[in-house]
Amino acid sequence: MKLYSPATINELKKKYGFRLSKSLGQNFLTDKNIIDKIIEKSMIGKEDLVIEIGPGIGVLTAAAAEAAGKVIAVEIDRNLIPILKETLSEYDNIEIINSDVLKTDFREILEQNREIDGQKIGGIKILGNLPYYITTPIIMKILEDRVPADSITIMLQKEVADRIKAGPGTKVYGALSVAVQYYCTVAHVVNAPKEIFVPQPKVDSTVIRLDIRKEKAVRLNDEAVFFAVVKAGFGQRRKTLLNSLTGVLGLSKEEIASILEAASIDPVRRAETLSLDEFAALSNAIRPEIN
Repeated sequence: MKLYSPATINELKKKYGFRLSKSLGQNFLTDKNIIDKIIEKSMIGKEDLVIEIGPGIGVLTAAAAEAAGKVIAVEIDRNLIPILKETLSEYDNIEIINSDVLKTDFREILEQNREIDGQKIGGIKILGNLPYYITTPIIMKILEDRVPADSITIMLQKEVADRIKAGPGTKVYGALSVAVQYYCTVAHVVNAPKEIFVPQPKVDSTVIRLDIRKEKAVRLNDEAVFFAVVKAGFGQRRKTLLNSLTGVLGLSKEEIASILEAASIDPVRRAETLSLDEFAALSNAIRPEIN
């Protein structure tokens, strides 16, 4: 059964009376070359455990199962569970969980899957074709929960991928860029034009791989302060740092001016011009000033 075939998708929809949910962002991939590229660039090995977010009808799931030791597919839509059980019935290394990924305890899943067929798992790879409306919360949940995965290979709206990959001085560089790059290095995998999905979305997608750093990109005295500074800086991105940071963590304009000087950062600069290292220097200079 070619799960990526539009004809197969239509047959399954008719057989199970399944209706695609716009609210869940259900768009199924129909391009075998893109599927193969995702699996290849995910660098999945036979000793690896794969956690897939949003398997849909199992297109990527089946391909991942061919390459991995075990695949755990987390699907929120209970109407897709019987379809997945049919489409993936030939595989004995797939476990399907009907759950909301934002409420799923990844660490509990990993605790229950320390071994595959009696052998300790090699790596942990996360895959997903993420609904556009919850892309950022899912990524940040995995990273902030310190899920001990090697990488996250995800298909997401091209615009969001561009923001994640962006560097300082660009229009799309923002809080998401800084946050993800603090935890990960970012690699482009493949572009996925809207025409290769059923139903066809309104925008193009991009697949990226986030390789989770063993050590964070910068040394911080206090992560909470770092993220508060990043959020405040980009919250009013047209303002200078002196103005956008005034009031952050209860600090006055005079205190912010002094801190910026201590961090060797010009107070008239804007957040979008700061590198990860400069955000770190700024937040580290702020930390001692907080009561």
